[in-house]
Amino acid sequence: MSLNHSAIIHPPGFYIIGFETFPYISVYIIFLTLVYVVTVVFNILLMYIVALDHRLHTPKFLAVINLAVIDVMLNTSSIPGMIKTFLFKDNFVPFNLCLLQMYVHYAFLALESFALGVLAYDRLIAICFPFHQNLLNKLLIMSCIIGLTWTYCLGLLAYSTAIMTRLSFCNSVRVFSYFCDYAPVFRLACNDYSLQWSVASASVGNLMGPFIFIILSYLFITVTVFRMKSVSSRKKALATCIEHLILVAVFFIPIFIIYIIGLFIRAIDPDQRVLSLSLASCIPPCVNPIVYSLKTKEIKNRALALIWRMKINP
Repeated sequence: MSLNHSAIIHPPGFYIIGFETFPYISVYIIFLTLVYVVTVVFNILLMYIVALDHRLHTPKFLAVINLAVIDVMLNTSSIPGMIKTFLFKDNFVPFNLCLLQMYVHYAFLALESFALGVLAYDRLIAICFPFHQNLLNKLLIMSCIIGLTWTYCLGLLAYSTAIMTRLSFCNSVRVFSYFCDYAPVFRLACNDYSLQWSVASASVGNLMGPFIFIILSYLFITVTVFRMKSVSSRKKALATCIEHLILVAVFFIPIFIIYIIGLFIRAIDPDQRVLSLSLASCIPPCVNPIVYSLKTKEIKNRALALIWRMKINP
């Protein structure tokens, strides 16, 4: 059915109906509630430690703070809504709130990907161009890079979300996902959604672009490290990359596996797909601050000093 602009129909809202056959949904949502608490507490603690210590006001830790802010916003865009929908059984989302949730979630998912790319840039300059570090990677340059990624992601997703208002929903308003997901929503439309489908397909570049940049960065880093004559220098250089590589693996591998399985094994159970996607988007923001706290010597030392101070003077 094709509708002209004057006949566009917007429903009052949508009903989120994921996990229809999942038997332990309440237990899963309670687990995600703990994930959300850990995400907020640890990321805020990480931001507090970096803000408190002027010695950590470096390009690297500006990139870390950027990732921490994105982590909090990414999980805030989905987990509180999942608690309302699946724990308190209130699965109705008003139309405008649905678009807002869609916008925030995908904007910060894209920003998460770019933030990991920014951290790869920091490691690339520090290891491959150490003598030009003050020229290529100072606070002002890092601030500009981060600002550009925010402008790009927020602007692109504003357009992607705005074109959803061109769709008419005259049949089903039941969204099979764990939030107001982009593709499950536009597929409910009863007019042409080829533009929305094209934008959704192109948005894969928001993941692939930073991922390819990270891979290329580590190829250069590997070549540079193996050219070092000192074994201790090699170990020291590689040690500074460990926490970032863990974050890259935790974020990209689950998402790519899910989409590859969905591409080649089309008979994947819908509930399993929703469960996998929700874990893939909710777990990395929780793991990131823990990895940086445990693997980064500067943050670990400041955190221990803060705890010691609190014990002495509660």
